[in-house]
Amino acid sequence: MRLHAYAPARIDLAGGTLDIWPLYLFHPGALTLNLAITRYAHCVLEGRRDRRLVLLSRDACRRDEFPSLAALERRRRYRLPLLAHLVAAFAPRGGLTVTTWSEAPAGSGLGGSSALGIALCAALAQWRGAGVQIGRAEWIPLVRDVEARILSVPTGEQDHYPPLYGGVSAIHLELRRTRREALRVDLAALESRLLLAYTGKPRRSGVNNWEVFKRHLEGNRRVRQNFAALTATAVAMREALLEEDWHAFGRLLAREWRHRRQNAAAIATPFIDRLIRIARRNGAQAGKVCGAGGGGCVVFFTAPERRAQLAEALAGAGATLLPFRIARRGVQVERLR
Repeated sequence: MRLHAYAPARIDLAGGTLDIWPLYLFHPGALTLNLAITRYAHCVLEGRRDRRLVLLSRDACRRDEFPSLAALERRRRYRLPLLAHLVAAFAPRGGLTVTTWSEAPAGSGLGGSSALGIALCAALAQWRGAGVQIGRAEWIPLVRDVEARILSVPTGEQDHYPPLYGGVSAIHLELRRTRREALRVDLAALESRLLLAYTGKPRRSGVNNWEVFKRHLEGNRRVRQNFAALTATAVAMREALLEEDWHAFGRLLAREWRHRRQNAAAIATPFIDRLIRIARRNGAQAGKVCGAGGGGCVVFFTAPERRAQLAEALAGAGATLLPFRIARRGVQVERLR
């Protein structure tokens, strides 16, 4: 049997980093807004005649191989730790080859590793002979905790909702739980106003988020004020999306970036600042870094009639444009012949 699972990456619009526990507890009403995009993380599971577990990453050009599940569980270090930890969690019986790749550039800030984790969970959950049954509701905390173990820093969970559900989401960060609200938005109207550009330099998510996280917990007044502003911005942006008030949405996206880049110097780079300046001169109402910043992708918001001009200006400045649509569906699994 062969299974192919694929899950969409995401663009975060507002409220990122607030989803790391316990930051959101200090900002009642906190939420994160994001949308799933048609840049997919893929995995293929294929049964083997022997008992070996073979893990392959096309993107990283890495391979990890174990003579059995018990050998994988005994190993302390892995070349492909996300794959190894998730395979161990589902404990498949018999041999298995797992092959992965992503349509999002490495270090793009689009939540590619989280999308890959959800895709792998979906495939393993359907794999005949999986020794442990882990329900869909458990995939998000499982992947979140595995990522934290790998990075050795606290991680959030907003990145895992778009690959699981698709669409545009408000992730409400509440006492005892996080809750997803699917936002009813004219998806065609929204995607006609967005452009995504890759800077060519991977971001350093764990490092940037950890620095901001520590400063917040240590009581840094400026960081706490910025997060209060980010919370208020996300709440207002949700209303703008529901009302399809595109002018207000663009203004709020610009405000989100203005406050976010003040959290740490490494969040912005000279090239990112230059791209945003060029974009503003060519019709963009706003631009912000995706994810933790320091590189990766930048999303821009503009009027539909200025989109072509903006795309030409960004490409001329050295950015790589990444075409996408808003993914209407979350993770999907299909059986291959």
